[in-house]
Amino acid sequence: MVYVRLERDWTDTEGNHHPAGAMVDVDAGTLAQLQAQGVVSEQVTPDGGWVGPSGGGDGAGTDGGWVGPSGGGTTGGGSTDE
Repeated sequence: MVYVRLERDWTDTEGNHHPAGAMVDVDAGTLAQLQAQGVVSEQVTPDGGWVGPSGGGDGAGTDGGWVGPSGGGTTGGGSTDE
């Protein structure tokens, strides 16, 4: 499932109405249909960049704000208990 913001009103296959600006969960197939119809657009940052781990702008994941698999430290993960 993908969580997306609707660019315009949409009625799903079950007849539920969702207004423009609403956030909805859709599967990949529905997302493709909605993109083709212009109901949703790709999610980007205000400056047009990628919303993800390397969102700092240099593409190397060095923005310092990401706390995830590629973020920051050089120490190994996991438990220190033996």
